[in-house]
Amino acid sequence: MTFNDLDIIEPILKALNDKGYKTPTLIQEKAIPMVLQHKDLLGLAQTGTGKTAAFAIPIIQHIYNSPKAAGKKRPIKALILTPTRELALQIDECIQDYSTYTGVSHCVIFGGVKQNTQVSALKNGVDILTATPGRLLDLMNQGFVNLNDINFFVLDEAYRMLDMGFIHDIKRILPKLRQKKQTLLFSATMPQAIATLSGTILKNPVRVEVTPTSSVVDTVTQLLYYVEKTDKKDLLIDLLSKDKKQSTLIFSRTKHGADKIARMLCKAGIGSEAIHGNKSQTARQRALSNFKTNKTRVLIATDIAARGIDIDKLEMVINYDLPEVAETYVHRIGRTGRAGNTGIALSFCAEEEKSYLRDIQRLTGKRLEVANSQQQTKNLLLKIKQ
Repeated sequence: MTFNDLDIIEPILKALNDKGYKTPTLIQEKAIPMVLQHKDLLGLAQTGTGKTAAFAIPIIQHIYNSPKAAGKKRPIKALILTPTRELALQIDECIQDYSTYTGVSHCVIFGGVKQNTQVSALKNGVDILTATPGRLLDLMNQGFVNLNDINFFVLDEAYRMLDMGFIHDIKRILPKLRQKKQTLLFSATMPQAIATLSGTILKNPVRVEVTPTSSVVDTVTQLLYYVEKTDKKDLLIDLLSKDKKQSTLIFSRTKHGADKIARMLCKAGIGSEAIHGNKSQTARQRALSNFKTNKTRVLIATDIAARGIDIDKLEMVINYDLPEVAETYVHRIGRTGRAGNTGIALSFCAEEEKSYLRDIQRLTGKRLEVANSQQQTKNLLLKIKQ
C-alpha cells in the first residue's frame, strides 16, 4: 500500500513525496481512512510508529476542504494537546511538512519561553493549534485563545499526560470545547484512568492498535551489563571510546544524574549534552539540533525530556539507569532500530536495580542477553555500520 491508496488530496501527497514518504506505517494505514470518515478514534501505538502523521494528515485535509470565511480572522479549527514542549514542536514541524501546499496555517504554544511570539501568531489567526496544557490554559485565561470553533481535538500521549499530572488541566480544558467535534486519543498504554477518560470524551470510537507495549522490535539487539553503581561511569566511557562516531542516546533517571553524566563524558573528551526539564527551552532545542545534525554524538536525557527526540538512524541507546517502570524500557529502546534500521540497546544494572530488571523481563517475555565483553558491543556496532 502507498499513500496514494488512502484517498489523500494531491497537495498533501506532493508534500509527502517531497519528504520521500511513499509507504504509510501500520497506524497510518489503519487510522487515516477512519479519521477522514470523521470517526472518533482511540489509537494505541508506541513512540516511533508514525502516529503524528496518522492524525495530522487527515486533519489538514479536512481543514483544506472546509469552506473559508472571506475577510475574517481564522478561528482555531483543530487543537492538539501534548505533554511536553519538545513533542509539541515536533508535531508542529510535521504539520508544517504535510501542509506546505495547502495554505493551512498552524502554530505551537508551550511554556518555558516568553509568550509574545506565540501570542502574535495567534492574533494572526491559525487553523491548527498544538499546545501543552499549562501554556494553553494560561493564554486562554488571558483571552488570547478561543476554543469555540474547534472541530478536531487530539489528545496525544494520553498516558504520559497522566504520568505528568496534567489530568486536572485537561479536565479544565474539555468543557471549553464544543460538543460537536471529532476527537482522537492516542496513548502507548491503556491504564484504567485512560480507559475511563476515553469513555467520557470519545463517541463510538474506532479502536486502532499497533504493536503492544510489551513488544520490542526485532531490529534492536539488547545487551545487559551487570555493573556496580560506582563503576558505571568507567564502563560508559570505555564503551563510548570504542567508536568515536556513532550517535548514542543515554537515559538517566534524574535531571541531576543527566548533568553529571554529561560533565563526566565531556571531561573524558566525549562531546555530549544533557536535556531535561530544568534546562531552558533554548538550551534544549540547541542540544536536540546539535544531536540531530551530529555536532554532538552523545545526548543524555531524562524520560520526559526524551519524548520529542525523533531520529531515524539512532544507532545506540544506553540505559545508564534502569527505569522504575518496565514499560518505559520499551519506549526507551524503541528510539533505535527504527524505519528498518538496526540498533543496539545496552542496559547497566546495579545490584539495587535487579528488581527493575525482573519487571522488564516479565513484561517483554524474554531474558536480556548478558554481554560477555565490551568487544561484543564493538563488533555489533561495526556490523550495524556495514
